[in-house]
Order: sequence, then C-alpha cells, then structure tokens
Amino acid sequence: MHRQRVIVRTLGVATAVALAATACGPQKTEPAGSASSVPSASAAGSTPESSPSTDNKPADASPSPSASQSASPSASPSPTVKAVMANGDESEQVRELQARLKQLKYMTVAPTGFYGSKTTAAVKAFQTKNGLTASGAVDEATWKKIQSLSKKPTADELRPPTVNEVDAPDPRCMTGRVMCISKESRTLAWMIDGKIVSTLDVRFGSENTPTREGEFKVEWKAKEWTSTIYHTPMPYSMFFSQGQAVHYSADFAARGYAGASHGCVNVRDKGKLASLFDQVHVGDKVVVYW
Repeated sequence: MHRQRVIVRTLGVATAVALAATACGPQKTEPAGSASSVPSASAAGSTPESSPSTDNKPADASPSPSASQSASPSASPSPTVKAVMANGDESEQVRELQARLKQLKYMTVAPTGFYGSKTTAAVKAFQTKNGLTASGAVDEATWKKIQSLSKKPTADELRPPTVNEVDAPDPRCMTGRVMCISKESRTLAWMIDGKIVSTLDVRFGSENTPTREGEFKVEWKAKEWTSTIYHTPMPYSMFFSQGQAVHYSADFAARGYAGASHGCVNVRDKGKLASLFDQVHVGDKVVVYW
C-alpha cells in the first residue's frame, strides 16, 4: 500500500512538470486575490520567438551604447566614425529619432524607443537621400542633419495612444478594474468602471501557441522576470491564466506583427506598460476576447 502511494505521488509530480513545460509562463497556483507580487518559485514564461531576427535585441547580450556612451558600431563605415545611435539601442533618444524620421516620411510606424531593422532601413534611406554614408547607424553628421530638417517632437508624436484603433469594449469590461484585451483590434484598454484610462498595442500567441480567451484575474506580478524555458526577459509581467501574462516584448517593439508570442500578451511600449504595471493590482480583472 505504501509503495502504491509513492508511485501515485511520483506520477503526479511528473504530470505537473509536463504541464508547466508547455505553458506560456509559470504554472502559478496562488489564489487570484493574493497580495503577493513575486512568485516563490521559478517556472517557465512566455517570450518572443526563440530565434531572434537581426531586428531583435538578443536576450543574452547587452544593448549597444546609448547617446551618452558613444561607441563604434559594427555597421560603421570606418573605425574612426563614432555612432550616436545604432541597431540594438533602446533609449528616449532613439524614440526621438524615430519621431523625427516619421515627420520626414522615412518611417510610418509609431516610435517604440528600440532601434531595430525598420529604424536602420529608415536611417539608411535618409543618409542616401542626403549624401551621407549609408551605414544605417546614426553618427554626429546624420543626427545633426535629421535635427535640422525636422522639429522637436511633441509628446503625442513621441508616444501616440496606439497604432491600432481601439475596439469597442467587451460587456465584461464595463465594470470594475479591467485589462480589456481585444484580439480583433490587437489592443489593450485599461478600464476603470467602464471608462478607458489608457491604451496599448498588443500581439498574441501563434496558431500553435494561442493566447487563451475568456475572463481571468491578475494572479501575480513580477517587474523583472526571465523565462526559464526560453531564457529571455519578460519585464513587467502580469500573469493571469495558468502562466500566460501581459508583458513587455523587445521582439514586438522591433519586429511588430511579423512575430508572435508563445501565448502571452506582448506589449511593445515599455514606458507605457511600466506605468500600467504600477496601476494594476493583483485580483484585477483581465478579459481577452474577439
């Protein structure tokens, strides 16, 4: 009899491990209303594609230097040319660069603050048009030229509400504190008592790893979290369904909808998500719908 109980317990542990390994995030069993904001044990988390493109910021590599720490990028035409900004940077100056390039019609997407392949292509096009060395990295001459041909971006230009038009809220979002997430419009609306407080662009899991739909609650939060399956960072994670979470994705910031998550709700604006993270409480409602 004792031996049978040992076998049953062993099978139970093996099943739990198998389920956790297939989830977007850790299989947290903590009650939905718990005040805990950090898990007591490590588990798996959702991340962007495990094979990052040249536009993605590698999870295990440091970003290239910002404007305050200039260094020669690998794409620079000469070792003596110093880059102000280059592929892989993430900063407020990059956001300003993108807003200025959008003014000049070299970019069509909203600023994200992450210097990826789209920004590199836009800089190259600008450099070619203006007789500068088309390296794709912003050196002093390129930055001065961009500044001279554009105006200082407004707050709305730097951080537009969303790229996508917000969908009509699901009826379940009209009461209480809710992250109202529409798969149709690919937006997250933070709502309190039926009123939209803020909105963000989001993306979801692929066909093979879909984001679950339904009504949930924020089970726990982690400002800093790293996937133990894919070993990539998941800043500002808010877990809501068997490990699936709303979190920042550098891959989404860089590649947009060319990629997908492993089931989580990816956000590409890190600054806006940081603000939302501070507002959302454990126990707040999450509605994912079409």
